Amino acid sequence: MKIRELEIGQRGLVTGFTQGDRAYRQKLIQLGLTKGATFTLIRKAPLGDPAEINCGGILLTLRKGESDIVEVDLL
Repeated sequence: MKIRELEIGQRGLVTGFTQGDRAYRQKLIQLGLTKGATFTLIRKAPLGDPAEINCGGILLTLRKGESDIVEVDLL
């Protein structure tokens, strides 16, 4: 499942990352979006891009292409 598939207010669990830009994946990990991290989808733009999530008190705004490398499960 991808972050963009969640509805506003739903919680997710990061289960891993797809193959993609390694530097960007490392940046997400440094920001706290690690495997096993939980987050809440705060809001999405009208067309779904970007999406804002709250991960451990940190608000992250991710574009579709950026968030698609994060694999999540619904909590």
